[in-house]
Amino acid sequence: MAQDRPQAVAPPTTSPNGVRPATAPPSADPNAGYAKAIEINHLVKKYKNVVAVNDISLDVYEGEIFGFLGPNGAGKTTTIKTLLGLIFPTAGDVRVLGKPAGDIDVKQKISYLPESPYFYEHMSAREVVGFYGSLFGLSGTTKAKRVDYLLEQVGLQGAGSKALRDFSKGMLQRVGIAQSLINDPKVLFFDEPTSGLDPVAHRDIRDLILHLKNEGRTIFLSSHQLSDVELVCDRVSILNRGKIRRLGHVEDLIAGAHIEIVADNVRADDARLAQLREMTTGVEQAGNKLIIQTDATTAAKNRVLDWVRGGGGDVLEMSQTRRTLEDIFYETVHEGEVEEGTAMAIPRQGVK
Repeated sequence: MAQDRPQAVAPPTTSPNGVRPATAPPSADPNAGYAKAIEINHLVKKYKNVVAVNDISLDVYEGEIFGFLGPNGAGKTTTIKTLLGLIFPTAGDVRVLGKPAGDIDVKQKISYLPESPYFYEHMSAREVVGFYGSLFGLSGTTKAKRVDYLLEQVGLQGAGSKALRDFSKGMLQRVGIAQSLINDPKVLFFDEPTSGLDPVAHRDIRDLILHLKNEGRTIFLSSHQLSDVELVCDRVSILNRGKIRRLGHVEDLIAGAHIEIVADNVRADDARLAQLREMTTGVEQAGNKLIIQTDATTAAKNRVLDWVRGGGGDVLEMSQTRRTLEDIFYETVHEGEVEEGTAMAIPRQGVK
């Protein structure tokens, strides 16, 4: 039976090893001058006759949270294993922190948290984190201080001496994050860090990921929890059948292509309303109000505003429509399935 929930994550303001200054993610300009933490150039990985990763290229910048998305079997795990130096590319070049993946110096500066980390259940959280500290050469008071600091950072300071057999899934995930930080890594690879957690633990882990970014760490995040990805990631890629199908800033991807304008008290006869419908993508009437949809271009917006003013109306509201990352993900994967003839006969409601 799981122990009582640990207290919420409240990261300390200082680290015994020092906290790196936060680094802003790159702007829309890919040559904004930020250092590259991860470089993937034309990566190909084949297993006999199966192409798991098919010529993908992307850069991840220092200090950003990068979402690496895709359905099961898309090639995400193969790519991550290549970045960790656990497997070797069939073709292409993969570099982490400026050196080839698998370089011994790089391994000292990176960390990996799998979806379901396995620990010996008879050990305590403090023993597990301390064991990994020993693997990185920590000992004595240095190791003890680092372990205490990390247990506090993940909200387990009151449960550090309890056996893991009594931990909930959320508490085990906190232990996994603590051990992944024992070497003070610059780059972290997280695979489904919030999968299967209750809402409170889910929120705590998400907040902790944002805190790690604020420390200046780079986080390569693979997750099916698209609402989390949308909230925490700077940029994302969507991988499907071994190829990158979408890549960009989250805000750019979810920004809608239309705006909605709500106008009131517009004087308009049938001819003027017909003119409005010709220049827009949709018009609804609700009492004295008109709800108008049009393209999110400056020219289209100005045409509608001029039309409203020409009828003596008032603009009450103007907002850009937005899509969710889930919409983008489904659309991207579905397009690939249609191309290959593997899509379901009945698409999801609302998808044409």
